[in-house]
Amino acid sequence: MIPGGRGAAEGALVRGGSWLDDPSHRVWLGRRLADVLTFALRSIRPEGGFHHLDADGSPLGLRPPQLFLTARMAYASALGVRHGIPGSGELLDHAMDSLTGLHADTRHGGWLSEPGSVTRKATYDHVHVGLAAATALGVGHPTAGTLLDQVVDVVDSRLWDESSQTLLESFAPDWSDSEDYRGANANMHGLEAFLAMGMATGDARWHRRGLSMADRIVNQAARQHDWLLPEHFSPGWEEELDYNRDEPLHPFRPYGATFGHSLEWARFLLQLDESPLIEGPPWLLEAADALCRRALDGGWAVDGRPGLVYTVDWNGVPVAGVRLHWPVCEGIQVSAALLRRTGDDHWERWYRRLWDHAARYFIDERGTWRNELADDMSEGGRIWPGRPDVYHCTGALTAPLSG
Repeated sequence: MIPGGRGAAEGALVRGGSWLDDPSHRVWLGRRLADVLTFALRSIRPEGGFHHLDADGSPLGLRPPQLFLTARMAYASALGVRHGIPGSGELLDHAMDSLTGLHADTRHGGWLSEPGSVTRKATYDHVHVGLAAATALGVGHPTAGTLLDQVVDVVDSRLWDESSQTLLESFAPDWSDSEDYRGANANMHGLEAFLAMGMATGDARWHRRGLSMADRIVNQAARQHDWLLPEHFSPGWEEELDYNRDEPLHPFRPYGATFGHSLEWARFLLQLDESPLIEGPPWLLEAADALCRRALDGGWAVDGRPGLVYTVDWNGVPVAGVRLHWPVCEGIQVSAALLRRTGDDHWERWYRRLWDHAARYFIDERGTWRNELADDMSEGGRIWPGRPDVYHCTGALTAPLSG
C-alpha cells in the first residue's frame, strides 16, 4: 500500500482529476518524448544499426549493433512519427534499412543478432522484429509490409511450437540445434509482438497464440507462486526455479522473479483483454491487477531504498538490489492502463508516484534517462552500461497520451 492509505487524501486527488487528462502533464510528456528521441539521433551508425551511447551521447566503446535494439529503435521512432516528433522519421528509416539490410541473414533466413559475429538465432530478438514491422506499418512505412510478411514466415516455420502453443527459445545460425530451455521473457515479448501483428493484419490467430502463452506462464505458473512470475522452464515447461542462482545480475535470465516483468506482462494482458479479435477470459484483468499489486504494493522499497529491485527470491526477499529504469517505465504504462480500465484511484496514486520517482532519479537535466542506478542512487552500469535503449522510456512517455 502506498503510504498515506485511503481516505481524505484519496478523495481530494479524485476531485482534482487525473494527470492523464491534465493538459499541462500531456504537454510535459510530449516535450520529454522529443528530448529522448533527439538524444537517440546520435546513435545512428552510418554502416547500419545503432551505437550504444554513453551518458554524454557519445558512442560507448566498440559495442556492436544488436538486433533487438535496432528493432526497438524502429518501434520507438514509429511512436515518435505517430506523435509528430521531428527526427523520428530519420530514426525509423535507418532502423528499417538496418533490419532489411545489415541484420538480414540472406543465407539461412531470419535476422542476425550481432552482424559480423557467429551468434545463435534468438526468438527474443526475432519477435522484436515483428513488433517493429507491425508498428512501422501502422505509420505507413513503405518497407514494413514486406518485413512483416517475412516475420510471419519465420514465426510459423521456425519459432512457434504448435504442440505446447508457445515459442521456442533459440537456434544455431542455420536453425538447427533448438535450445534445451524455454523462457518467459521470449514468450512475453512474443505476446507483445503478436498483439501488434494481430492489430496490423486483422488475423486473430496472433492474439489466440498470445493468450495461450499468457495462460501457461501467468494464469498457471505465476498464480501458483502468489503472483511472483517464474521465468525459466525446461523444454517440457517444468519450472526451473533455481535456474542461474549464481548469476543474479544476468541481463536476460537472472535468478528469481523480476518485478519489472510482472508489470510488463500485466500491460500486455490488459491489451489482450481489450482485443477486438478474440474474446478474452475474465482472468486477464484479474491477473493484471494481481501482478501489479504484488510488484508495486508488495515490492516497492522492499530493501529500504526507494524504487524496485531487479529480482527477488520465491519468498519475496531481494536478490539483486540494482535499480533499472525499465521497471519504472513499465509501472508507469500499466498503472495508466489500469486507471483507464478500472477508474480505481489506487492506480492514479501509483502513476504519480512512479513519475515522481523517475523525475527524481532517472531523468537527467536534458530529459534523457539514466539506464541504471548504483547503490547510492547515482548513475550505475553493472548490468547495462551507458544508455543503449529508449524503448521503455518512449513507451512510458507515449502510453499516457493514447487515451
